[in-house]
Amino acid sequence: MKTLSIEIKDLSKVYNGQSVLRGCNLTFDRGLIHALIGPNGSGKTTLLRLCNLLDVPSNGEVLLKNLDSGLNSGSLKNSIELRRRMAMVFHRPSLFNTTVWKNILYGLKVRGINRKESERKGKKALEMVGLWKLKDRNALTLSVGESQRVALARAMVIDPEVLFLDEPTSNLDPGSVVIIEEIIKDMKKSGTTIILVTQNIFQAKRLADKVIFLLDGMVVEYGNTFDFFNNPKGERTMRFINGEMVY
Repeated sequence: MKTLSIEIKDLSKVYNGQSVLRGCNLTFDRGLIHALIGPNGSGKTTLLRLCNLLDVPSNGEVLLKNLDSGLNSGSLKNSIELRRRMAMVFHRPSLFNTTVWKNILYGLKVRGINRKESERKGKKALEMVGLWKLKDRNALTLSVGESQRVALARAMVIDPEVLFLDEPTSNLDPGSVVIIEEIIKDMKKSGTTIILVTQNIFQAKRLADKVIFLLDGMVVEYGNTFDFFNNPKGERTMRFINGEMVY
């Protein structure tokens, strides 16, 4: 059972004197898909980076905790250990200038997984994203859609407890979108907690169990997907999901 939980308390982030996140409080329930939606510049990617310990908050805290052992992110050593149980796929993934196969196995290598097990996991991940036949190709020669699928496979292969996805299907063809969404659903079935940034309202409806609406660095509304889209509590939420400009 995957036991890593995430809670943020009064989380704020300031860049160059500009407030990007302001007093955010959230708990990400284990084993669910959480969609982060909101206009460009609302703080969605910043929130992902803070939750994944890739950045440091200006105020507040991100609490990562192993519910079995009580291990939390209070020390550098613990933070590194917990981060290795998470994975992130960026909006524009960076792949290494080597084969697809070596890209996939990198995360397992740094975690000390033996060769036989690594190869088993790598083959399974590439088959799931439909790229096994391209394993010997240089990753930098792939199409945008193929690169995104490699990045997702590289995350999948470590069997993360929490997966952060920053607009993983933007600018992809419909076929690639279907493949990636099916993979996301499969990862949820395995117990992975997924935090998904998306600009696609329909994708949030299709995939998410819960939806968080960010606006101007603040959590405006948070609830289960059905209630969020069918009975929004706030006027700004209703306007946003209806495709109107909100401030």
